[in-house]
Parts: sequence; C-alpha cells; structure tokens
Amino acid sequence: MAQDTDQQASGGVLPVDGEGFVIDTEDCEARETAYRERGTSRPITVVGNPVLHKECKEVTAFDDDLAKLVDDMFASQRTAQGVGLAANQIGVDLKVFVYDCMDDEGVRHVGVVCNPVLRELPADRRRLDDSGEGCLSVPTAYAPLARPDYAEVSGQDEKGNPIKVRGGGYFARCLQHETDHLYGYLYIDRLSKRERRDALRQMEEGTPRYPVVPND
Repeated sequence: MAQDTDQQASGGVLPVDGEGFVIDTEDCEARETAYRERGTSRPITVVGNPVLHKECKEVTAFDDDLAKLVDDMFASQRTAQGVGLAANQIGVDLKVFVYDCMDDEGVRHVGVVCNPVLRELPADRRRLDDSGEGCLSVPTAYAPLARPDYAEVSGQDEKGNPIKVRGGGYFARCLQHETDHLYGYLYIDRLSKRERRDALRQMEEGTPRYPVVPND
C-alpha cells in the first residue's frame, strides 16, 4: 500500500496482549531495520501482471526461503516508500504481507502476516471511512474508497506461529488492502468503472518513483 529486543529485532516472535493480538508497536525501528538490511530490494509488479489477479498459494514452509522473502519484502517496501507490501507485488505467488504503518494516532506498527484471513465484522463495528487510497502496484494513482475503519486479521507469523493483528483508521485500511492483494484484488477493483478508469489514467500519466516490472 502506498503512503498518502535482540530476538524481536532479528525477526523473533512478537509478544501478545491479553486478547491474543500481537504487540507490533514495540522496537519498530530496530525490527524493520534488521529485516531490511538483510534483504534485497526488488522491483514492484504493476496492474496487469497475472500474479496480481489471482489468489496466491498458502504458505506451508516456514523456512529460510520464507525468511529471505520477508527480508526482501521489507527492503522493497522501504525503497518504494510504502506502508504495506504483499508478496505478489514482487512477483511471488505466496500469501504473505509485511507492513510498516502508522495508525491515526501516530503509533507505528511493524509486522508480518502469512495466510491472512480478514474477520467479518458485525454490523455495529462497520463504520466506513472513505479516505483516499493508493497502491504501489498502481503507481501515482489515488482514489477515495470506503472501507471499515477497524480491521482484524488472523494468520501466522514467519515462524508459523498463529497470530492475530488488529488496527483502526489508516492501519485498518492497510490490513484490508494487503489481505485483498493475496486474494487477487487490487483496490481499484473495488472502485466504480469511472473511478477505475480515472485511476488507470493517473497511472499512465505519472512516473513511478521506484523500479517496476513492465508488463509485456
């Protein structure tokens, strides 16, 4: 998504709160730096690339290859100045996303989610926020999109441990946006036809600030 302790720093297991949600707000700088400095930045795939338009495969091997992918994703996210990145955005057909995102209170969240499942919210929790949204895979384009202002995602961390992540406001938007990616949806797929055409026009007229993979 585009912007409008030693164990933890090396990618260890995050602590959880009393409700079982990860505490992803501690040691953010050290953890993000450790991931990123081990990784290699890769170019971003853009709308039209087939890997972005299908549901990704489940992560089943929580091994060194996955750890390397996560490191590369953090490096790629930083190069692109994004707040979230799904594996298929660097051409990898696996259900994993990373995030480094501020919430509406200015609190930073850093983490990794594999095999995410977005919780269906009850009606009384579905307060919609129609703020603008952008995507690294639709570079230079932005559009307002109504999404719930709270989100909960369950899945696994990069070690295979079960986790839950929750957030409000902009961070909730990030969690929903990245989960969408792994099921084959871009944010422009949720726009009206006119709004989608306008976003694609913005992309065509703009110049990405980061390396992208050209579509054939």
